[in-house]
Amino acid sequence: MIRLKTIKIAFHSHLIWNSLMMNIRQIITSDNPFLAAIIRDTLSEFGANHPGTVFFDPTTDALYELFQKPRSVYFVAEDEDGTIVGGGGIFPTEGLPVGTCELVKMYLLPRARGIGLGSSIIVKCLQWAKESGFNKVYLESMPELHLALKVYEKFGFTYLCSPLGNSGHFGCDLHMIKNLE
Repeated sequence: MIRLKTIKIAFHSHLIWNSLMMNIRQIITSDNPFLAAIIRDTLSEFGANHPGTVFFDPTTDALYELFQKPRSVYFVAEDEDGTIVGGGGIFPTEGLPVGTCELVKMYLLPRARGIGLGSSIIVKCLQWAKESGFNKVYLESMPELHLALKVYEKFGFTYLCSPLGNSGHFGCDLHMIKNLE
């Protein structure tokens, strides 16, 4: 059971938020336009809509297709009405050290922040990564996303001096890693 700030009960992949149920499930094709909008709107909101970020990455419009790659997963959070409120995933980014995957595309609508939903998605991602045989999780971010950075730090991610792998996101100048062992 996961206890969240305004969430009364959590079980399996369902979160009960006052009388509102939040569901975390894997991505489906029809999620693509909604997730792309959440990602781009969030980056714009924080002034992080730079070249070299997912804002301009063409795969942002085709996340379902991207996450069909073996050893990848993308979790989508939706409210009781089935409205998508965010998501996050694990991806085996090219060029990462053996045993390392990347926590990617963690974005939530404003109304879904600050209640522990992001943390629940991260927990699900980290569990999936460990169960899939990864021993480290890498991520890339930006100073503008300072609220997310605090969450990553609480999960034990530490800063690196330089990037790992070949994500193509040269606009992300903060790099973090977490050991899963």
